[in-house]
This record gives sequence, structure tokens and C-alpha cells, in this order.
Amino acid sequence: MTEDWREKLRGRGYRLTPQRELILDAVDTLGHATPDEVLAEVRKRSSALNISTVYRTLEVLEGLGLVRHAHLSDRAPTYHSVRDHEHFHLVCRNCHEVVSVDPDVLSPLLERLRADHAFTADVGHLTVFGTCGSCS
Repeated sequence: MTEDWREKLRGRGYRLTPQRELILDAVDTLGHATPDEVLAEVRKRSSALNISTVYRTLEVLEGLGLVRHAHLSDRAPTYHSVRDHEHFHLVCRNCHEVVSVDPDVLSPLLERLRADHAFTADVGHLTVFGTCGSCS
């Protein structure tokens, strides 16, 4: 954990709690995880948390820009840390593989959206469904 996220919490009036630290660490460890998966990871170290605490904490962490969510399936949103890099997702409908892709791949599309529609896309929430090379 870096001091940066701790400073963001304190700077916005939030307390630094062991639960917040455990949940952020679980998201970092898992890469992409639903709240239920985060809870299962956290419970390996502390049984004191419940699912509503996980949801509330993920909302706080997302509001601070420390995690993001995307919809990688028809299940609950999937959270991931933004500390590694900004990315969007490719999801295979057959094997459910998730691939993180650098947003630079979309540069021509993003420029066109800005030019034609004065629109700035939030690609961190983007998920493209299709079929991976292994399943094609």
C-alpha cells in the first residue's frame, strides 16, 4: 500500500481503517473481483467483515479513484485497482477469459468521438464481449 491512497482517504475526511486496507489489498491481490470474491479473500485474514461493508468500502474507494468497476458478466460488477494501469476489458463469451487492454488501442475511436460529438469516453468502464482466439 502506498501513502498516496492513505492521504486520499484522510484528505477527503475518511478514516484509515483496517477494513479499508484489507479490502483494497484484496482487490490488488485478485486483479478483477466481484464483491463476493473480495469478501472471500478478506475472510482469509479476518472474519469480522460482511458483504455490506465490502460494498460500502468499494464505493468509497471508487469515489476516491483507487478502484474502478466494470461489468464483465451479468453478475455483480467486477472491481479492479487503478494503481497498475488504466485499461478496458475483452471478455470471451465462451470461456469467459478476461483480457485487459491498454486504452491507446482505442485512440482513433476516442479522437473521433471527441471531434464529432464533443464526447470524452470513460474507457475504464468499457467491456467488449466476443470470442477469443482459442475459442474461434
